Amino acid sequence: MAVAGCHTTIDKAEFRSALDSYYNTRPACLWPEAIKLPAQADAKNENQTAAFDALVDAGQLQRMSAEKKRFLVGSKQVNDYDLTAQGRSNWTADPSEPGYGNFCFGHPKVKSIDTFNPPDNGAAEYTVSYHYGYDLPAWADSAEMRTAFPNIGAAGNGASASATLEKDGNGWQVQNVNSSTTASSGQ
Repeated sequence: MAVAGCHTTIDKAEFRSALDSYYNTRPACLWPEAIKLPAQADAKNENQTAAFDALVDAGQLQRMSAEKKRFLVGSKQVNDYDLTAQGRSNWTADPSEPGYGNFCFGHPKVKSIDTFNPPDNGAAEYTVSYHYGYDLPAWADSAEMRTAFPNIGAAGNGASASATLEKDGNGWQVQNVNSSTTASSGQ
């Protein structure tokens, strides 16, 4: 019969908890930077309207057609986009810039702890490899949204990553994360 000595058993749940706590303060958002709403886009420019139109289809924005007068040239058709009541509840305002914000669609959640090194027990620092994913809200989980915002598609597919975790008086703390696939993080 072997005696374990003073080594403790590694509890993968503690690693998962530390990583989930780390991610809980890092929401994944549609745009890499805050945007201003209401917004206006050239109705004929699909590059400008595609993302906004996907949010219209998802019930987050409303679209109103307008005509923009241009000095000496006439006018052009534009679309004005603003938040709907549902969109207001999913909009994350940027506290440092009034009128700016982002639509955040969730926080990564660790799905599995795959490996950790060193393999022996009792170390104060580990490199942990794991898989994570998102539980996408209904408004973000559509083909239109995944097309307009590729980071949602990546989030829906999940990703693998590794992190360095260090144990201190408060338990396991994430020191750094190396993700192979990530979604945009919000403010």
